[in-house]
Amino acid sequence: MERPVASAIFGVSGLELTAEERRFFADLNPYGYILFARNCESPQQVSELVAELKSIAGRADVPILIDQEGGRVARLKPPHWPAFPSAAALAAIYKNDIEKAKRAVYVNARLIAHELASLGITVDCAPLADLPVEGAHDVIGDRAFGHTAKQVIALARAMADGLMDGGIVPILKHIPGHGRPRADSHEELPVVTESLEVLRATDFVPFVALRDLPMAMTAHVLFTAIDDKNMATVSPAAIKIIREEIGFDGLLMSDDLSMKAMQGDYAQRTRDALNAGCDVVLHCNGKMEEMLEVASALPPLTGAKFARAMLAMESVGDAGEFDVASARAERDSLLSMVA
Repeated sequence: MERPVASAIFGVSGLELTAEERRFFADLNPYGYILFARNCESPQQVSELVAELKSIAGRADVPILIDQEGGRVARLKPPHWPAFPSAAALAAIYKNDIEKAKRAVYVNARLIAHELASLGITVDCAPLADLPVEGAHDVIGDRAFGHTAKQVIALARAMADGLMDGGIVPILKHIPGHGRPRADSHEELPVVTESLEVLRATDFVPFVALRDLPMAMTAHVLFTAIDDKNMATVSPAAIKIIREEIGFDGLLMSDDLSMKAMQGDYAQRTRDALNAGCDVVLHCNGKMEEMLEVASALPPLTGAKFARAMLAMESVGDAGEFDVASARAERDSLLSMVA
């Protein structure tokens, strides 16, 4: 009988696993892992860390996540890895030529996928489909692909396609929308007071169009029109909208449990997110005392949640041959249109 898989994705503390982390991960068997800049010193070191995580999991398809959007959200940085342009830099092409903008985003995503795949990383926490409004906090800012649903849909789709064609599973975020808040959910709970009719006509639209993507990450945002007490990550009403109205039926993960928008101890945060309808929880900072609390409240992945979790990792195949130099030249030529 196969070992149960715990309903969580965890970060690790440093450049290599500690003995305590090895024991914890081997005993718990979490669904996946996420890497941050603190875990990335050189290509060889990252490859070895990823290989050890896969070995402990004993699953070839264990998700190994990273945030590699480009721009200011990039865990892999020069000099060992190339710098990638932000979503906004690529989106600037759109006003001149929509098809060239889509092509630039696609090629850039293929280049990101190539870097990730070379390290054994299998999942990128991108694309964003958030639709920023004027006056919103800049936590999204230049990470967004634009300010109209049509543009965001086209370019987020191009990024997802580029990642998937490069063998990397994309994560759609932050469902059902993080473009409107005037606060950073890393630091406090953002509250959005617009009506459900406004949200349906704006914020939700890109997510409806991209609902077929294999994974999505929730927004730590409280929408008073949906649930005036609970933010989306821990709101059964919000998860119902994500599943039934937006129509997303892939793997749904929480945003990071350690963000300050959340309340309660880590066991309570875990229960709240899973009971609301998230398939798995995400805990990023690698702090063992917090991970132990999360683990104390974790059920195994079963039923529909297990099926979605496994299916998500089957959504991409091998990338095949890819000419990196030609792709970089093409992307840079397209970017020069707005230089």
